[in-house]
Amino acid sequence: MQWSSALSTAATTEDAVEAVATTLLDALGAAPDLVFVFASDAHRIAYDRLPGLLAERLGAGLVLGCSASGVIADAREVEEGAALAVTAACLPGVELSAWRLEAGDLAPGSAHSAQLTTLAAGPRPHFVVLADPFSFPTERLLRSIEQGFAGSVVSGGLASGGAAPGECALFLDRRHWYSGAVVLALSGAIEVLGAVAQGCRPVGEPMFVSACAGNRLDGLDGRSPLAVLDDLFAQADAHDRSLMRHSLFLGLAMRPGASRHVQGDFLVRNVIGGDPASGALWIGAELREHQVVQFQLRDRETSRADLERVLDRLAGELAGRPPSGGLLFSCTGRGAGLYGVPGHDAGACRAQLGGLPLGGFFCNGEIGQVEGQPFVHGYTSALAVFRAPG
Repeated sequence: MQWSSALSTAATTEDAVEAVATTLLDALGAAPDLVFVFASDAHRIAYDRLPGLLAERLGAGLVLGCSASGVIADAREVEEGAALAVTAACLPGVELSAWRLEAGDLAPGSAHSAQLTTLAAGPRPHFVVLADPFSFPTERLLRSIEQGFAGSVVSGGLASGGAAPGECALFLDRRHWYSGAVVLALSGAIEVLGAVAQGCRPVGEPMFVSACAGNRLDGLDGRSPLAVLDDLFAQADAHDRSLMRHSLFLGLAMRPGASRHVQGDFLVRNVIGGDPASGALWIGAELREHQVVQFQLRDRETSRADLERVLDRLAGELAGRPPSGGLLFSCTGRGAGLYGVPGHDAGACRAQLGGLPLGGFFCNGEIGQVEGQPFVHGYTSALAVFRAPG
């Protein structure tokens, strides 16, 4: 198994394709079986030709990708201007299948899980999902994958590089679309490990949801959520008080019955708004009574520390057998805007995982697993690494 990544900031798509193809073929020494391509908006005029140009120049077996507001290749992150990031892999013994979906293709419940079984080649496949953020119900697809393929690793992201419906592109083989999703299944002689850095730290104490309706949180340990927040604000230092005004989230505990909860045990979701009259909060997730939750805060240092923690844990799981390559799906809210310098998350991944070839892009939502369940996240970095079986 061999992986390689390349990036070009050439102004024309043809020049960018030639540059990355030369680098990749020199590194791999053979035509790749799989190619991931992430292209900035500067290449929009050539979206219709881009996957075909790459397939022809690389002799690729399968091309998959999307448009992006910024791209990632190895330790580089380019968030402005023309940029084309391509990651290619030679995958002996790996079965690949890929297909495109529209929202209407998602049959309810188990019916779609059964359909996925016929589409995904080989036993226990792992998945990469790229979806349009405006037209496709990605969480529904993830629930279907979870139902049909327990134990599979699912990663990916929502395309970016467009601000309205019909502006984000998806690529599969030699074609492109401006809606739906593209799905890749990998099985056979490949191991996939995933990790998600949500970049938050808990504040206050874990509490039980004592009253809720849908995504409206009405009670925490018998008190109104806004009253709980008032107490947290009064006890916080100046830095945390500032964060509570713009970087406050709610963590949903993912290990039912656990007696102790620490950072990383929670699925982090947005606090959408509040009602001063009732003291309720609206959360970006469906809630249930007796669920354990805890408020969370995010800032630069917390995001940096959380990524290091997640990468340390992943390095331990790799048990001395480094991956051959990886994909990094990072939120558009991270990057230089969060850290003040470009390349932070990509550089950290490379440094802590043995300098692996790495590709990816800045997403409108990142797909990764928390406690084995796949979700669409925000403000995170979701990583998938690939290696041959030991």
